Amino acid sequence: MLKQKLNQIFKKNPVFDLKEFTVIDVTEDPIRPELDLEFRTSYGRKIYGLLDNTRKDSLMAFICVAFVNDIPKNVEDLDLMSRDAHLQSILRTPDIGKIAVAYTVWAKQKGGGKHILNEIYKKFKREHHIDRLITLSPLTIMAEKFHIGNGATCLQQNATTVNYEYDITLEQWQDKFIKVKDKVLTVFQEA
Repeated sequence: MLKQKLNQIFKKNPVFDLKEFTVIDVTEDPIRPELDLEFRTSYGRKIYGLLDNTRKDSLMAFICVAFVNDIPKNVEDLDLMSRDAHLQSILRTPDIGKIAVAYTVWAKQKGGGKHILNEIYKKFKREHHIDRLITLSPLTIMAEKFHIGNGATCLQQNATTVNYEYDITLEQWQDKFIKVKDKVLTVFQEA
């Protein structure tokens, strides 16, 4: 009885489900449609889609992320830096880059962009090898309003892009809570 109650407390059914995709229609991307599928899925770059479980797994949004070790100022930098981080991960450690760079996001349903950003934020906050979540955004008022409105700060403005940063560091109490929660669930799963 107690085991079931604890499982209910700690394991809620998520409203959203963040999934990795390997195939999408890149022409739907309003920000960077020129980047083909191979670019988006090679050298440590990933595509995530957000499903809404309350609407029979309907697709809400997409976000493309590259993993790097430095902050890119344009797509060419992003390409080189993600290739370098990927090669370093092959030779040294399985973690691909310490910085996650969201270089494009688009909604398929109203509110999808905000929701996928929140889910990717939570994902990277839990993954201890990711130190920072940065964007490579276009120089537009729309991008500025979106990111600032979702809690980012403007890190730097470049010639053709802007880098916004989302703070993903865990507070001390959050880190301890996660450790306690994991221990409690492990004990009750073994029982």
